[in-house]
Amino acid sequence: MSPSPSSPDPTAVPLAPGRDRQAELPRQRVVGLLGGMSWESTAEYYRLANELVRQRLGGLHSARLLLASLDFAEIERLQVAGDWDGAGQVLAGEAARLEAAGADLLVLCTNTMHRVADQVQAAVDIPLLHLADATAAAVHGAGLSTVGLLGTAFTMEQAFYRDRLARHGLRVLVPDPADRAEVHRVIYDELCLGVVRPESRQVYRDVIERLVAAGAQGVVLGCTEIELLVDADDSPVPVFPTTRVHVEAAVAAALDGVPAGSGRRWAGDGPHDGGGAWSGD
Repeated sequence: MSPSPSSPDPTAVPLAPGRDRQAELPRQRVVGLLGGMSWESTAEYYRLANELVRQRLGGLHSARLLLASLDFAEIERLQVAGDWDGAGQVLAGEAARLEAAGADLLVLCTNTMHRVADQVQAAVDIPLLHLADATAAAVHGAGLSTVGLLGTAFTMEQAFYRDRLARHGLRVLVPDPADRAEVHRVIYDELCLGVVRPESRQVYRDVIERLVAAGAQGVVLGCTEIELLVDADDSPVPVFPTTRVHVEAAVAAALDGVPAGSGRRWAGDGPHDGGGAWSGD
């Protein structure tokens, strides 16, 4: 038996004081995150996305996200074996599941696995926001044309990432072999395990100095874990933290058409304390 029009619906969720159930909330697109590679940086994706949405919309707004978190040990084994097709199949399957669950766009939360970005994109009908494209846009926005690239050995040495940046008119410099080996080691043996060492920060500072001496006007932190270790204070030239750059682009796409500040804000005491009013519609 359904309640009469005049009686309260016993299944209704109570509203906070001053809330209007009919008020229209901004419609965000759902961002599908392909993460876990490693989870240390994926956690940063989640945190940054929610912070940026709250900054943009205000109030209690947070990002609409779906997360597929892979077991990185399985992916790393495929990387080392050079089985990129196998790794691509795993990621493509997860991407399809995110699409089926309601994602409107995809974000691959790792630079290295953009090695299989085309394979992932081919598995879905929703757009994949390519990290290198977002990074190139940020570099151009800073008025630079030559950048140093730090990342895993796969990212620094294989063509997939450097060529994507070059396609945007950028000149890309990479460290020498010894520096590449050390940058890669720190990522896998330390940062992916949540280990942040001051001596490794100094190693990266030294590598950055050598890239700048070779002509780099800026440095792309082309592994999503690197910004757990270094930031702008560690470089004499601008750095481009790819996790933040990627998330900023994803949030911009998710909120495209949603007015800034369209979230409701509480003026006065806490909304559950009985004093004040909602505003900002």
